[in-house]
Amino acid sequence: MPHDTPLISTIVVGLSLAFLFGLVAQRMRLPLIAGYLMAGIVIGPFTPGYVADQALALELAELGVILLMFGVGLHFSVRDLMSVKNIAIPGALGQILVATGFGTFVGWVSGWGIGAGIIFGLALSVASTVVLLRALQDRGIVTAERGRIAVGWLIVEDLVMVISLVLIPPLAGLLGGRAVPVTEDAAQVAALGFGPVVATVLVTLAKVGAFVALMLIVGRKLIPAILHHVAMTGSRELFRLAVLAIALGVAYGSSVFFGVSFALGAFFAGMVMAGSTLSQQAMRETLPLRDAFAVLFFVSVGMLFNPAVLLDQPVHLAATVVVIVLVKSLAAFGIVRAFGYPKGVALTIATALAQIGEFSFILIVMGVKLAIVPPEAKDLVVAGAMISILVNPILFRALDRWVARHEPPEVVADPPAAKAA
Repeated sequence: MPHDTPLISTIVVGLSLAFLFGLVAQRMRLPLIAGYLMAGIVIGPFTPGYVADQALALELAELGVILLMFGVGLHFSVRDLMSVKNIAIPGALGQILVATGFGTFVGWVSGWGIGAGIIFGLALSVASTVVLLRALQDRGIVTAERGRIAVGWLIVEDLVMVISLVLIPPLAGLLGGRAVPVTEDAAQVAALGFGPVVATVLVTLAKVGAFVALMLIVGRKLIPAILHHVAMTGSRELFRLAVLAIALGVAYGSSVFFGVSFALGAFFAGMVMAGSTLSQQAMRETLPLRDAFAVLFFVSVGMLFNPAVLLDQPVHLAATVVVIVLVKSLAAFGIVRAFGYPKGVALTIATALAQIGEFSFILIVMGVKLAIVPPEAKDLVVAGAMISILVNPILFRALDRWVARHEPPEVVADPPAAKAA
């Protein structure tokens, strides 16, 4: 196995094994995701034989997240997003608080500090973009009522995680870890009389607000105009390149200049491109790449999994999975029902959120690096993510059977407020 081409090796071996184990999973009537995860375990650092480059695998997986969120944005509009804000904002915040509280309790019982428990709980509170959107797209309900609520909920979770990732370093000392100096921007704001934490929050909100305003005011006109100009050349190759350049460029630029996550940046790029009549063509052009990199995401999750955690910490792992799959779901179900939505919508949201992924890894790795959480917390989060990702398709199949029995297909997809009006 050549070691001087880690990028090529990671892609070739990762996709090849994902294909082989995917075939096995299909023959055994298991979710294809199980095969992809197994491929990751085989080429991960915790099993003998070839070990793929973990850092490269995670970056390739991030491309899948970017393209997936870009595709969702192409199906979404500002009106769709605003139509679910009354449930998505309080729902996501409430569910994050509940999951974080239970995660903190698990950490406390495990003998960790409160700060470690909070980071651990936050990591368990946020759903995986790839898993959630893949489930919705497979069922064709991204733009249905339940799909719009789930995506809006996901966007709020992403925003909370972006703010958390910015706040954790300056708060590391208070959380029991190593104190980290605030950023230069926050230091300048703090010099005006604000505390370092308040200054960091203000800078973060200002950057996110500036990005959203830029995309909705400038990008909403500029991006469709660029797409139409390229389409006029008659070159399909240039059009495909333009779509990818916009999706990846906006995602990367939003992260570098505004501190926004790649996923959120890509979503807004797709949402403003949705105003173009060429949005469906743009979706078709990015579909093959999106699917390939989404597979690499699951392979990268498998690479992080340490099987030893199953034997070393079975009770703690069981508690972690209960918080992810049961506590989060019950919280989401209760909140959605409390807002007057039908049981089918509440069950869909609860099922979609019963897993964790990308942001969970980023949060817990940051916590370990800052010495806030112990290293075993990372193993629990990764193992919990893997188990929840495997369980999620099974839960959705049960949900599909329930919906087929109890809900007619012509159910109107309007929120309760709209019906009342």
